[in-house]
Amino acid sequence: MFRCFRKLAVFAVSAGLIAAQVRAQTPTRRKRTVTDEEVARVHASTILIDTHNDITSQTVAGTDIGLPSANHTDLPRMKKGGMGAQFFAVFVASSYVEGNHSAKRTLDMIDTVKHDIVAKYPGDFLFATTAADIREAHRQHKIAALMGLEGGHGIEDDLRLLRVYYNEGVRYMTLTHTNSNHWADSSGDANKPNNGLSPFGKDVVREMNRLGIIVDISHTSDKTFRDALETSRAPIFASHSSVRSISDVPRNLTDEMIVALGKKGGVVQINFDCGYLNPQVAAAEAARTAKLAPEVTGLRTKYDPAGLQRALQELRAANPLPVRAQISDVVKHINRVVDLAGIGAVGLGSDFDGVSCVPEGLDSVDKWPNLTRALLEEGYTQSDIVKIYGGNTLRLMSDVEKAAATSKSK
Repeated sequence: MFRCFRKLAVFAVSAGLIAAQVRAQTPTRRKRTVTDEEVARVHASTILIDTHNDITSQTVAGTDIGLPSANHTDLPRMKKGGMGAQFFAVFVASSYVEGNHSAKRTLDMIDTVKHDIVAKYPGDFLFATTAADIREAHRQHKIAALMGLEGGHGIEDDLRLLRVYYNEGVRYMTLTHTNSNHWADSSGDANKPNNGLSPFGKDVVREMNRLGIIVDISHTSDKTFRDALETSRAPIFASHSSVRSISDVPRNLTDEMIVALGKKGGVVQINFDCGYLNPQVAAAEAARTAKLAPEVTGLRTKYDPAGLQRALQELRAANPLPVRAQISDVVKHINRVVDLAGIGAVGLGSDFDGVSCVPEGLDSVDKWPNLTRALLEEGYTQSDIVKIYGGNTLRLMSDVEKAAATSKSK
């Protein structure tokens, strides 16, 4: 009995210490008015890092990122928005699994970042693989261009391919996309064939740690998240996910997941998809999906993977949502992560050009200063915003790099 009370007392003290630590990291916010000059000054003081952008799915098909466009992303607006670094998505749709085309698609997507973006505009982009590279790009007044592989099926169950992708410059991998693969379960798969990570899946995480690739748990099932967090020796992150207690969709993280991630030095990079941000939009999206399901089935039989992606975008554009998220929704999600896990646990992973609806006022990559204004008005300080916009991601990258260096020195 005494031991039981003692354990309870120790647990209570530990929980109290953790809560106190989070409170110490949590800024005291007081809403206020701000000037245009303050917004410009604070925005310019940051290294703005967005950890997920899908414009690569269009550059690989011939879109020129250097020209003004109707997309969320182009180079003129990236510069206008004051961007410091962009993780471009090496996105491999699940449809490429058929016929074992995932690796080829991965290499094509890597090439579009290196050839169609960086090599085409060397005066504006600097290819980056480390936190130090991002800082160097900032010193040169360039945008750091980094890569994250979205979809663990891209390695085709082969650690040798994972090492090839690392050598090509990939610095995070999303363990799954909407599909489960042979070693990790997805939030988009009701079957969950692996019950989280398989033994090989844990080997993948360990090899990512050894190499210095960030483990990304966006799109994974809750059990895969827990297994990855337990297995990884380095901090992990969610490259483009939001908060489930605000908008109850499986792609978002629960409060418990956010707390656990924060305790291990992880970062939640807030996704700008309207449905992930706002529950009313999520309901509208679910209704639209059900309505369009027969048409989507027909498109899947008609097009190859690249054509299907374009056709789906056109179908969604022809059926717009009746409601839209606001910048205030993004601030709500940032607030929730900060309140749960501290100011060091939140960042930005827009999913620009990977989603059909983004918040009003954050329509494209030139609108980042609008978010700066909203955060200042919410009561965040310049120091807070520097952390949210890039400082937390740079710290996480450095921690992953240090873990890899320690592993390689053994």
